[in-house]
Amino acid sequence: MNARFEPDTRAASDVARFRETRAAMPALADGLSPEDLSAQSMPDCSPGKWHLAHTSWFFEAMILSADPGYQPVDPRFQQLFNSYYEALGERVPRPQRGLMTRPSVDEVLAYRREIDRRMAAWLASGPSGGQQLYLFELGLHHDQQHQELFLMDLLNLMSRSPLDPAAYGVEPRQAPLEAPRGGVVAFDGGLVSIGHDGPGFAFDNEGPSHRVWLEPFALAADLVTNGDWLGFIADGGYARPELWLSDGWATVKAEVWTAPLYWRRDGDDWTVMSLTGRVPVDPAAPVRHVSFYEADAYARWAGKRLPSEAEWEHAATTAPDALSNLSGEVWQWTSSAYAPYPGFQPTPGTAAEYNGKFMANQMVLRGGAFATPPGHARITYRNFFYPQQRWAFMGLRLAEDAPRERKVSPEDDTQTAAFRRDLVQGLSRGQKAVPPKWFYDAEGSRLFEDITALPEYYPTRQETALLRDRAAALTADFGPDAVLVEFGSGASEKTRLLLDAAPDLGAYVPLDISESALLDAATRIRADYPGLRVQPLLGDFEHLSPLPDDLPHGRRIGFFPGSTIGNLEPDEAVRFLASARRMLGEGALFILGVDLVKDPAILVAAYDDSRGVTAAFNLNLLARANADLDADFDLDAFAHRAVWNPDQSRMEMHLQAARQTAARVGDSAFSFMAGETIHTESSRKFTRDSVAALAKESGWSMAGFEVSPEPSVALALLRG
Repeated sequence: MNARFEPDTRAASDVARFRETRAAMPALADGLSPEDLSAQSMPDCSPGKWHLAHTSWFFEAMILSADPGYQPVDPRFQQLFNSYYEALGERVPRPQRGLMTRPSVDEVLAYRREIDRRMAAWLASGPSGGQQLYLFELGLHHDQQHQELFLMDLLNLMSRSPLDPAAYGVEPRQAPLEAPRGGVVAFDGGLVSIGHDGPGFAFDNEGPSHRVWLEPFALAADLVTNGDWLGFIADGGYARPELWLSDGWATVKAEVWTAPLYWRRDGDDWTVMSLTGRVPVDPAAPVRHVSFYEADAYARWAGKRLPSEAEWEHAATTAPDALSNLSGEVWQWTSSAYAPYPGFQPTPGTAAEYNGKFMANQMVLRGGAFATPPGHARITYRNFFYPQQRWAFMGLRLAEDAPRERKVSPEDDTQTAAFRRDLVQGLSRGQKAVPPKWFYDAEGSRLFEDITALPEYYPTRQETALLRDRAAALTADFGPDAVLVEFGSGASEKTRLLLDAAPDLGAYVPLDISESALLDAATRIRADYPGLRVQPLLGDFEHLSPLPDDLPHGRRIGFFPGSTIGNLEPDEAVRFLASARRMLGEGALFILGVDLVKDPAILVAAYDDSRGVTAAFNLNLLARANADLDADFDLDAFAHRAVWNPDQSRMEMHLQAARQTAARVGDSAFSFMAGETIHTESSRKFTRDSVAALAKESGWSMAGFEVSPEPSVALALLRG
């Protein structure tokens, strides 16, 4: 009787993993021409054919050749496909790899298949040594590294052609871009552990685990976008030496940098070369292909900084869900030089040259890119490049120090600290600016209510009439025990029209940044609707927290009237609506008030009324800073200014210095030239199509669009 043969399960698993990993690069090469795979675009890049061969050579040189009787597939390949291993003898210099027309692509693929066959046999023999198994894992991860390098180098090659050729029909990414979270995430710091010191594979440069002291800091929840970078370019970022490190500025001048790598100005628009050809720059997408020098300059321009790699790792370990696109979009520059950790020991043997000898003059990146193979990146992973290099899929996430001088002061509450931070950061930028949410202290809220009654200010009047007319239709799908969440509720006057139309509403949750206005409105609503649960939330609608758990379980309804959405930058509007959708949950509705594009004369009059109420509202921002932050703005030195910006389809409010003046906010001093402005508000005006596009981008669909008589405003009903 024949015994049943049971293959070694570990060997079978290793063979399967090996074949899966090794299949990836030929799949990327499939459809590319031999010319595509043989050319070399610059000294830092390698031909695709070389990547296919080198990753096979690695297994042969590091593992198979350890057998004393091993016969190489072709001894000449030792010199052709060695990368940088001095211990393994002569090699072709990297800048000359594209000159090697032999072996052909077909011969390289045949070499690859033979190495795969020999490695499968080696695995089936059951290697047992710890060093052998580590080198096998190292080989798999080495192959994955070169899969990403293959795409980096291919894109650089395609970018050299005036034909702007597409390498692929669809970008070969591993996962879709995550929606932005918005805001920053604060961390207390302290003594933390970083580095790899546990089970699973890691490169030798990721360990050992060690302790690092961190001061309190905050990390941006989202990556810097192309839209953010366009602002940097528009503000002369590439022409201002004060923003750049000395070596960085020298590189800008020598290389004539004016934008990220692969960007090109085509008429009035920017385009970028991608693996799918040349495409328009997407303002909402994270910026790619920026060097460390550029990332550092941008951070300085934005009034922030790059995180250290210890800050990045601690944040990614303790609050991964609060940070979008930690991995899977771009490698993120840090401020940390690539150096050995305390107690670093390189891998024994020839593989000791893998990482350690490069620990000089390079900077660390963390995270992972869209082209990084699944399972390759880790929170402890340390990528590294020279500060001037930018052909990799590189981007950035900003960091900032936690406020110190006032943070521990008992009279300084969270909102006041946030106001101070936003004011100091905004006044530190080239175009001074302050977020409009800080208009609304008690006096600002009162002044705004006065504005809404002005004859020139049509939005409130028209929106209120439209709400009154359409309230029944807008509330028809609320259902029993629904929860109405109003963002930036102010005095909550328009809300009453919805409350009257939905008598079976379960709860009303007003959310506002002004505590006094919020509590006053909640008290009046409770008095007029005694059977309704009213649960006010003090907070910033741009940084939303989850709703309380004990609310009724009916449908969640968002309400955002007054065209306040127009005060947000386009990317901020997308982030807010996406965040609101997450907060409200599946099946939610959202009633969004928008102002529509119209005659600029009507618009300017609405933001610069004849009685000067809007001017007083604008100047109250500085009065609030003087009162709440002990600032010393000379209110007589600033004048209200309202302008229509047709390119951005928005009204803008500014505070313009009538003469040269200066002001202090805590320890920070700011000077203003005559004519210089503080941009205090943008109010974007919409069309039906632009609202539908905004809804779609943020995860909603537009189910209705009600328009008032002239001067027209609209109410959009969105479904989640």
